[in-house]
Amino acid sequence: MNIVLFGPPGAGKGTQAKLICEKYFLNHLSTGDLLRKESSKETSLGIQIKNTINDGKLVSNETTIELIKQFINENKNNNKGFLFDGFPRNKKQAELLDHLMESINEKILCVILLNVNEDVLKERIMNRSTTEGRSDDNLETLSKRLHTYSSETEPLIEYYSSQNLVRKVHGTGEISDINQGISSHIEASLNA
Repeated sequence: MNIVLFGPPGAGKGTQAKLICEKYFLNHLSTGDLLRKESSKETSLGIQIKNTINDGKLVSNETTIELIKQFINENKNNNKGFLFDGFPRNKKQAELLDHLMESINEKILCVILLNVNEDVLKERIMNRSTTEGRSDDNLETLSKRLHTYSSETEPLIEYYSSQNLVRKVHGTGEISDINQGISSHIEASLNA
């Protein structure tokens, strides 16, 4: 079982990813975590990633998909599948992921889209900046991240909708209620 989790910054993806992985015994595949882990290593790839990030550039799609492939190979026997969090971020990455899944005889079961109103996102980000002390949690950065999400990630909704994979979940309210909504979509996809 392989699931993609989408939503704008502050939608609650991290919270829901943890709950989904625990309930369905999935490996949480966060590309941000993979890139940070690899860049801390003294391998040639790690040094290359570290230099790219330090130069303020984005790591290439090919490098990212290679790390994902490596993670899948190392963890494919450790649970019942993968939850993709933070990947894909654009159509090219979605196509690369489809090719990777096909090459290992796997597929995406569903794409969970957390819909959250922009005012709620702002409120959550500002709360998170005080409770977690994350320096990137401010209104200016949120505005940039929402613009990037809108221009690059939202077109993926159309891409995955054409494959009948998108399941929209209202991402406000109690965490347990949101998770129940996600679970009902996953169950329906499993039984389809």
